[in-house]
Amino acid sequence: MPDKKIFCPNMRTVVSDYCAKTSIHGIQYLGETRPFREKLFWFSVFVISIYCALTLIRNIYIKWNETPVIVSFSEKSTPVWNIPFPAVTICTETKRTLRLDAPSYGDLFNMLKVNVKNKRRFTAKMANLSDTELEEFVTLLHICNTQIIDEGIPVLYPQHVDYFAVLDRMAPSFDAMFTFCKWFNVFGDCKGLFIETYTEEGVCFTFNGLNNTDLYRENTCQHQKAQEIIIPKSNWLSNRSLSWSLENGYSKNTGIHTYPARVLSAGSRAGLFVAIQNLGKNLDYLCRGPIQGFKVLLHSPDDVPQVSKQFVRIPLGKEILIAVKPNMITTSGGIAYYHPQRRQCFLSNERELKFFKIYTQTNCELECLTNFTLNKCGCVKFSMPRTHDMPICREDKIHCYAQAEDDLLLREFTEGLKTTDFNYRGLTECNCMPACTSLVYNAEISQGNFDLDKLLSAMGITNTPQDLQMSRLEIYFKENQFITSKRSELYGVTDFLANCGGIFGLFMGFSILSLVEMLYHFTLRFWSNVQC
Repeated sequence: MPDKKIFCPNMRTVVSDYCAKTSIHGIQYLGETRPFREKLFWFSVFVISIYCALTLIRNIYIKWNETPVIVSFSEKSTPVWNIPFPAVTICTETKRTLRLDAPSYGDLFNMLKVNVKNKRRFTAKMANLSDTELEEFVTLLHICNTQIIDEGIPVLYPQHVDYFAVLDRMAPSFDAMFTFCKWFNVFGDCKGLFIETYTEEGVCFTFNGLNNTDLYRENTCQHQKAQEIIIPKSNWLSNRSLSWSLENGYSKNTGIHTYPARVLSAGSRAGLFVAIQNLGKNLDYLCRGPIQGFKVLLHSPDDVPQVSKQFVRIPLGKEILIAVKPNMITTSGGIAYYHPQRRQCFLSNERELKFFKIYTQTNCELECLTNFTLNKCGCVKFSMPRTHDMPICREDKIHCYAQAEDDLLLREFTEGLKTTDFNYRGLTECNCMPACTSLVYNAEISQGNFDLDKLLSAMGITNTPQDLQMSRLEIYFKENQFITSKRSELYGVTDFLANCGGIFGLFMGFSILSLVEMLYHFTLRFWSNVQC
């Protein structure tokens, strides 16, 4: 160990030498033989400079840490053939076809607000129904408006009910609902375009959505039921493999006819045209309310349709035109290294869902609602994704699963406020942030009157039912190109270091070489002096 008598003089020599030769501004004045007040002045200036530099660097670090990602417009426009045509889910407000031998359930619905006066009458009415009619009635309770159902309703039918089978049995048939369609400017039958879908609204029909075998995991009831469905060879889904993903787009070797489908241009000629109809005798104003017709949902093909949340209403006797404007957000490769909570989105491989193969915010929220409902009610709604060990809610749990959705929203709101400001989404138990690459279809809607009677009269057609009512729907892209948004780095590591270097250089003249100088003088140079 060096002698103290040698160590101290050498240290003073190194300090004096460093102060005289360093590139950091102001240090050289501290090493000169000057009056104390001058040294105190330069020392004060040096400390103030360090304080100001560190304060500004702290602000930059906070911005880099909290908002590392910015969403801006992409440099180039995207052609519409680069994305799939929107999935279109159509649901009729008529939940049950009226048969000549079938009773009207209107009296039973009216008496569901059970009180002392009508409880006995209600029980007597239920006793007159057959098992088939009871199955239909309790199934309707799950898809009709919850407001007509009393909260204290008991289990009305003790046997197991296959809700999917009952819905298929009593819902209007596909042929009775769809008249004709046009796709790729070819008029024809609609059967080759639509697939039956079970939603919270009952039986619906979806065009261009992913098949359940591509959407749900193998252990779910939805996946297994989809395997039982035989897709007709005339359907465009037949013998087609999935050639698209939201992050990677279409494969380069795919042609015109893809799964999911895409169009080659904008305009009604390249869009989807559907003529849908209903009979006046089937209209049920008690179950679904005063507005009859159809509900239409436009969604991404990899989203599970939830028609009750967002929809376009198609009244009877109207023609509805929907001009679609896609809103797509893509992701640059640089943000993959950030934690999902920092960039406020999930990449496809970061968030695995229990019921779904594909992560989207909509699918995640539905899965979280399913799990929350199971914990709250001990069962799930028939339309929710589930495995075979998860019981389906009976009619006595209708208000429970309806209330569960409101309770979940309140919980997410409360948890989000605890961990966030209002400028970004905080961490919640559901943790359903958006996918980093997302696709939403915005709609511009126009409508006109569609007079079926005058059309049939002009065509000389007289053998149609008198109460037949028809609507027409046309969906197409509004423009050939659209501007995508892009998530990219606001401050990368390079930007952060450049900003720090600029501030240190501005206030102190400090650089990487200045740091090397400091290490050199107080290690290698000092050791060499001691050895000499």
